[in-house]
Amino acid sequence: MLEHVRAHYPEEACGLVAGRDGRATAVYPIDNIHHSPVLYEMDPLQQIRAMIDLEAAGDDLLAIFHSHPAGPARPSSTDVAQAHYPDALQVIISLADLAQPSVRAFTIVDGQVTEVEWLAG
Repeated sequence: MLEHVRAHYPEEACGLVAGRDGRATAVYPIDNIHHSPVLYEMDPLQQIRAMIDLEAAGDDLLAIFHSHPAGPARPSSTDVAQAHYPDALQVIISLADLAQPSVRAFTIVDGQVTEVEWLAG
């Protein structure tokens, strides 16, 4: 994840994390079709391919990740409004300090944001 978001800095970058039993097995970097520092939308074709691939592997969608190039590692109002997968964690990576990115994870269910423990490995 960090490699992907750093490679696209100063734009927001995004992707999916697949896994089983709460353990990540694959990361799917996906292009941000907006190429924006303040907005992301996953390339639909890449997102569908990733979902087909992770399901074929017997994995679940564990998390959706994206970066905030200059902002904090917490959901924006846009992030909350666009959280359409309540069973997946929302991982936000702040690159405000490029030397020390901040990675935090949240559940967002019906507009309610709750921070959860996330161990990046």
